[in-house]
Amino acid sequence: MRWLALLACLLLLPGCGLGAGKEREGGAEERITIDFGRERLGVVRVDKVREDETVMRLLRSKFDVGTRYGGRFVQSIEGRSGRGASGRLDWFYFVNGIEASVGAAEYELSPGDVVQWDYRNWSAAMRVPAIVGAFPEPFRHGLKGRRRPVRVECADESSRPCKGVKDTLERVGAKPSGASLGTSGTKNVLRVVVAPWKRARIVSAVAGLSEGPQASGVYARVSRDREFDLLGADGHVTRRAPAGTGLVAAFAPSEEEIVWLLTGLDDRGVEAAARALDERSLRDAYAVAALPDGKVEKLP
Repeated sequence: MRWLALLACLLLLPGCGLGAGKEREGGAEERITIDFGRERLGVVRVDKVREDETVMRLLRSKFDVGTRYGGRFVQSIEGRSGRGASGRLDWFYFVNGIEASVGAAEYELSPGDVVQWDYRNWSAAMRVPAIVGAFPEPFRHGLKGRRRPVRVECADESSRPCKGVKDTLERVGAKPSGASLGTSGTKNVLRVVVAPWKRARIVSAVAGLSEGPQASGVYARVSRDREFDLLGADGHVTRRAPAGTGLVAAFAPSEEEIVWLLTGLDDRGVEAAARALDERSLRDAYAVAALPDGKVEKLP
C-alpha cells in the first residue's frame, strides 16, 4: 500500500516534500494592468511562496498567457498581444517597482513580492527602470528577498515634508535613516530624496528628469528649473503643471542604485508630493503628479 500513499501525496499534496520546493510564509501578488497602470484587468495572490515559484508560473495559474522564445517571455495575457516594433505596444513587468531584466520564467519569486504586468505604448520610452506603483515595496521587503537600508535625504531635515516622509516609511516598516542631499555611499541603499527641484537636481540619478522619459523613464519634465510639464504616452507635453504641484517618481540607474524622488518647483510642491506617499495614491502608477487641490494624477 506504500505506493498508494506515495501516489496520493503526489496528486493531492504538492507541498509534502516531493517535487516543488518548500513553501515560505509571506505570499506574493501579481497585478495585470493596461495603459501605464490606469486600468487593472485582474490580480492573483498566494499566501505562501514555494522556493522555485516563478513569475511565469504564478501568472499562468490564473490567466490565459501566450509565450514566445521557448516559453520564457510573455507575448499575450488574456488575448492582449504585444505588437512589437510596428505597433509599439507590449507587456512589461516590474517586481517591487523595479523593471525585470530577465524573462518571467527565470525570475523566482520571494515572499512579499508585488509583481505588476502592464500593457503599454513604448513609443516614447522602451525602458522604464522603476515605478512607484508597488508602494510600500520595495521599502518593506526589498529586492530578491533582501531588504536594503533606507535613507531619506532632505533639503531641510527639520521641514514638515521631510518628517512626514520618514514617518510614513516608519509605518510601513522601513526604519529609515536621515542624511543630507548627495551623501556618498549610494549602492544597495534605497534613497528617498525630498527637496525642491533646484536642490534635488544635484543627485545624479534623477538629473534625467529635465530630458524627458527617454532619459529618465518618467513622463514629466522640468524645463529651465521653473516649468513643470506633464507628458502623454507619446512623450509630448499635455499640459503645464500649476504652481504647487509635486512629483513622486522612482529611478534606477542600476539594480544597485535606486532612488525615489519627492519634489516640486517650490516648497508647496514638495509638501504635496510628501502627502501623496501612500499606498492608495500610488497603487499601480508609474509616477504621479500631486496637484495643489489635493488630487493625485497618474503619469502619463
